Amino acid sequence: MTTELWTAVDGYIENLFLPDDPALSAALADSAAAGLPEIAVSPAQGKLLTLLARAAGARRILEIGTLGGYSAICLARALPADGRLVTLELSPLHAAVARANIARAGLAERVEVRVGPGVASLAHLAAEGADPFDLIFIDADKPSYVAYLAGVLPLARPGTLIIADNVVRQGSVLDATSDDANAQGARRFNEQLAADPRLSAVVVQTVGSKGHDGLAIALVIEP
Repeated sequence: MTTELWTAVDGYIENLFLPDDPALSAALADSAAAGLPEIAVSPAQGKLLTLLARAAGARRILEIGTLGGYSAICLARALPADGRLVTLELSPLHAAVARANIARAGLAERVEVRVGPGVASLAHLAAEGADPFDLIFIDADKPSYVAYLAGVLPLARPGTLIIADNVVRQGSVLDATSDDANAQGARRFNEQLAADPRLSAVVVQTVGSKGHDGLAIALVIEP
């Protein structure tokens, strides 16, 4: 199996299930034009996020790692008219691009982009007494994933769905001695998910145009 084949299968899936989407295409184009890294979720992964949020009946969604707003658009589309998505982004440039992309998609009233370090932003949300979130998506710097998990649990409720991207890292999580900070961050996160009695979780490998990686999915039993 090769990345070329995985990419071809992604194309097959997109042709079957994902019609042209001007808002998402424009979000990718404008993100690239602004110099953002091309690391957004794939179109199929974006549709999966939409479906999971709808299946969960999510009214409040929290995202860590906005980038150019692609996944925020996918998630916000699952919300009811009075739903709310809060997305946290470290980079002011990324946040500005995301706000423009989200507004063009007609979702500005449902989405709040907060700028600042993720762990501090989570603490601010908790200090504000934010209502629990129904779905939480983590897709940011991997060395901080364990800290993000600790920060989101006070913002969750029994039944909250937590999804984290990039937790297999081309299989590098198998190497406990790796000096790759991203691999070690993902590895520690996976171990924490497995060990935390408040969560029921699994990691699923993924392949496609984005290469070999994986998604973690956890259900909060008790925050």
